[in-house]
Formats: sequence, C-alpha cells, structure tokens
Amino acid sequence: MHSIFAIIRKDVLLRFASPSEWLFFLFLPVLFTFVLGMGNYGSDGKVTLLVVDEASNEISARVIKALERTPGLRPEVVSRAETEARFGTRKVDFWLYLPADLSEKHLRRGEQIQLLLYQQPNNLRAVAVQRAIQAAIGGESLPFEAAHQAVTLAEQYSVLRTEEERQQYFNEAFQSAHVLWTQAPQRLEVIRPSRAPVYDPRAHASAGQLITWVFIPLFGISALLAYERNTGTLARIMTTPTSQAIFLAGTIGGQVLIALVQMGLLVGFGVFALRLPWMRDPWTLAVLLFTSALAAGAIGVFMGTLVKNEAQANNLSILMGMVMALLGGCWYPLEFFPDAVKMIVHVLPTTWALEGMVNYLMRGKSLEDLFPQLAALTGFAVLFFVLGLWRLWREQSV
Repeated sequence: MHSIFAIIRKDVLLRFASPSEWLFFLFLPVLFTFVLGMGNYGSDGKVTLLVVDEASNEISARVIKALERTPGLRPEVVSRAETEARFGTRKVDFWLYLPADLSEKHLRRGEQIQLLLYQQPNNLRAVAVQRAIQAAIGGESLPFEAAHQAVTLAEQYSVLRTEEERQQYFNEAFQSAHVLWTQAPQRLEVIRPSRAPVYDPRAHASAGQLITWVFIPLFGISALLAYERNTGTLARIMTTPTSQAIFLAGTIGGQVLIALVQMGLLVGFGVFALRLPWMRDPWTLAVLLFTSALAAGAIGVFMGTLVKNEAQANNLSILMGMVMALLGGCWYPLEFFPDAVKMIVHVLPTTWALEGMVNYLMRGKSLEDLFPQLAALTGFAVLFFVLGLWRLWREQSV
C-alpha cells in the first residue's frame, strides 16, 4: 500500500507541475458547460429566440404570439442593432427577422409569409428551431390560404365580377375558415406518462462536458507511462519488489483520484450555477462517477503500452477523447444521429457514461436502474486493465 501511495503522489506532482494544467482542469470545463448549457436557453430549459420585428403590425404580433405558444420556445423581441451585435460575436446561434413589408395583403393574395432565420454555420439546434417556427406560423396562414382557394374557385365559375365582390367574398371566406379552424376538433389524442422525461440542455451539457474534460486527462495516463519509459523510471521501478499490478494500481489510482476531485468540482458547478439535481442520490452518483473514471483510466493505461513517446501519447489522448466524446453524444444528443450510428457507438465508454448520467439527472434513475451502464463501464475497466497489465508484462519480459 505504501508503494501505491508513493506512485500516486509522484503522478500528482508530475501532472500539476505546470500552472497551465488548471486551465484544462477547471476553467475550460466550466466555461464550455456554461456556454453549451445556457447559451440560447433560459433557466427553464426553453430555447431563447431573438426576434427583430420591423413590421410592428397585427400580422407580426400574431406571429410572435404563435411562437410564444410553441412548447420549448421563448421569443424575445430585440432591436436589430443589438441582435446583429450579439449574433456577430456568437453570443446567440440564431435569430428571426420579421421584415417591414410583412402585411396582411400578402396573405390575402395567397402568398406565404416570408420570414428570415439567421443562424450560425453547422448549428444543429437551428434546424429544430426552424421546424418549430414553420409549425407555429403554418397554423396562422391556414385561414388565409383557404380563403384564397375559395376566391380562386369562385372566379373560375364567374361568380365574382368586380374587385369589390372579390374582396367581400374573400373576407366572408376568411371569417368562415377562421371559425372552422379555431373550432376544429382535436383529432390527435396525446397520452403522456405520469412522469414524462423532459430534455434539459443544462443537464446534457453538464454531463457531457464532465465526461469530455475528465476522460481526456485519464487517457493522458499514456503520456505518464511513455515519460517513465523513456526516462528509464519504469525499468527501475520494475527492478524493485513493486509488481506490475501495484504499479498500474498506483498509476490509475492517482489519476482517478484527481478525476474524482475534478468531477466533484464540476458537479458542484452544476448544482449551484445550473440548479441541477446532481446530489439527489449521492451514493448512486459516486458509483457512477467512479466506474466512469475507472474505465477511462484503464484505457489510458492500455494506450500507454502502445505509444512510443510522450508527445505521441498527448496527441492521441486528445484525439481519442474528443472523438469518443463527440460520437458518444457528449456534445450533441444521440437523437440527432442515425439509428445505425446510435447502435455502433455503444462500443465506446463515453456512450455508456453519458447514458448513465443523463438517466440519473433527467429521468431520476436509481442505482438498480443504472445497472446496464455500470456493468458496461466496469467491463471496460477490467478489460483494458488486464490488457494493459499483459502488454506491460510482455514489454518487460522481452
């Protein structure tokens, strides 16, 4: 046990030898969690949609009210100068423009409402917002479209001879269509469970960024092994009574201990800044965080037996960490991915870790409910720890 603690102390001192390590240990994880979790969302989890209303008439007011009735969307009318400034500095990802020529006469002519949605490049959330806007304004234009169709059919039978007759017929058709539309029976029956899960972008960002920024340093265990191999420290350790198992236990233990401290700080940020229920079941949370860290640490040990130098290990750790986080759904929900991809990515520990944390945070799952995720993470830890031990034994026996 003394040997394990000595190895842990040595690795902690090596990792925090540079003050810049605090940038990746705490500052960047907190920054990314806040930006992704609260960037375009309010405290209730709704998407904030900035609206520039240059029409300022009855039609634009009806459009804004329709957006307010849309679930998950919060329109906020702001001046164009302020909106463009925030959009230019990427403080918002999208905004809606209601042009000054937006008026009822366009709808009376049968023209569709032309709105402009500005969005940052390659923004997946803007796609969902665009669909929500189309659904919101689609209902507002239906009575006008029905009235326009009625006028078109009446003109085909020469019922309308003057513009006054055409306008009066349109008004009557519009009023009838509007009454029928507002009184239309609900043909879709929606049955909701008593505890329907609600997607919370804050919870997803908190869990996803925790996994991303903790897994990358744990993969960085490979750099520690490469450093000790190249400096001869590893060979000298192996000449002592210290076994490979004790050496790996100390190496993983030190980094897992640091990872748990980092996780605790990020959980604290989620609790106090984002108001997330991280601490509703501390025992379940502790088991989930520990198995996640153990799985990532074991993979880092195995990677350390493959790389040749410290620079290669650092680059590989960052690459593997980012790729696994992205494919595992830590940056974007897996619901955006094709079904085949959602199945394939379950070969990654990040997918299981994120599923466990999301189920814990947003769906209130207990320790028993999280057994599949915990079993998978434990399996990753055992598998790669054994592979790392085997590779290290082969290297020393050659």
